[in-house]
Amino acid sequence: MKTFSSSTLRELLWLSLPMVISQGSFAVMVFTDRWFMSRLDAAHIAATLGGGVAMYFCLSLFIGVITYANALVAQYHGSGAQHKCPQVVTQGMLMVLACSPILVALAVYGGDAFAHLGHEPDQVELETIYFQILMAGSAFNLAKACLASYFAGIGRTRVVMVADVLAVALNIPLSWALIFGRLGLPELGIAGAAVGTVVATVFGVGLFLAFYLAPGHKRQFAVADSLHFNRGIMRRYLRLGIPAGIESFLNMGAFNLFLLMFQAYGVAQGAAMAIVFNWDMLSFVPMIGLNIAVTSLIGRFVGMNDMGRANQVISSGFILALGFSGLLALVFLLLRFELVEVFATPGGEFAAIRELAAAMMVGLCTYMLADATIQIAGAILRGAGDTRWVMFTSTGLHWLMLAVQYYVIVEADLAPLVSWWVFVAMLLVTAAAYVLRLAGGRWRQPERLARVMRE
Repeated sequence: MKTFSSSTLRELLWLSLPMVISQGSFAVMVFTDRWFMSRLDAAHIAATLGGGVAMYFCLSLFIGVITYANALVAQYHGSGAQHKCPQVVTQGMLMVLACSPILVALAVYGGDAFAHLGHEPDQVELETIYFQILMAGSAFNLAKACLASYFAGIGRTRVVMVADVLAVALNIPLSWALIFGRLGLPELGIAGAAVGTVVATVFGVGLFLAFYLAPGHKRQFAVADSLHFNRGIMRRYLRLGIPAGIESFLNMGAFNLFLLMFQAYGVAQGAAMAIVFNWDMLSFVPMIGLNIAVTSLIGRFVGMNDMGRANQVISSGFILALGFSGLLALVFLLLRFELVEVFATPGGEFAAIRELAAAMMVGLCTYMLADATIQIAGAILRGAGDTRWVMFTSTGLHWLMLAVQYYVIVEADLAPLVSWWVFVAMLLVTAAAYVLRLAGGRWRQPERLARVMRE
């Protein structure tokens, strides 16, 4: 059986490149917001990291479930049931409506958590402002994620790219104007960064709806006939999507708690981590674009019952991911001091930030290939419906890491770099576990795949 095909590699590259650009535009948006914050002080950088991660943690369960629309739509598309693709969107939007009251409650009360995590009072105030404004627009994040997953599932990734790039093109100048009080707008500081993000998200939803409701698309996919509750699709959506959502929620919870514990070392340490993760995003976030494309293609070939083509996607995915991450890791290693200096803040405290962040960049370079492996292997397993195994394995390793971090940071009061290398080790072990699962082949047994396709 042919396990590599240059035509499949080109197809994956063609499908994934718009998603890489799309996810890369998100990375640029977050990167730019934090760079704007560095023009203020270190506390603002740390607050955007803490508040932003807390917001994504609150959304992680819902995002994890709703974005499984990518695999579902791809599977229906591959099996020839195109009329069911927009019905997945309808079920996703019903879920958005159902969870909106929970999001409102989290927006109102969730900010209280920062005061109990040992952060300095000035940082707590900034984190709370940033978090609450982002949460106020969080339902639009879910709606946007559902629509983006749909278009990725049917292979129209250029739509996702156009909508996301235009939204970021609005966000960056708007946030700049609101943060610093330019173009006649008020000077809002960190609140301006959050408001700019929410406005850009709403704009992005509008763009996706314009594509979704375009006459040609409505006719081809029978969108008008899809606007109703479908018990079978909803049941399948929840059966496969809930494990993905729980995995996302628990992993984000462990990661969020790790970040918040790490920030208890102090503002300088929190700022160093924010700088390192800013550069990490230039690798990780575009890799999510490749992850989405691999999930879509694997789902399509599972729907077509063509595991030969799925094998070709697997080899192509690893070639692209490991090649990109390996090259970027080398650049990061050689230029780590210069990359840290990009975020130099006013005042004399940056010397300590620079030293720690440069050392942490070595750890970043160490785990980047492991991260790429996790993204591709995870996409393959999720696209084939093996979401329960991924949930148990990934969450187990993340929470084991968190337990070790509690000992390192709270109980033993060890140095920040010890904590950082514990995080690196967790990613290396997770990558090894995913590779072993792929090699075992149980996930691709015909009877398992048949159960995945059952409504």
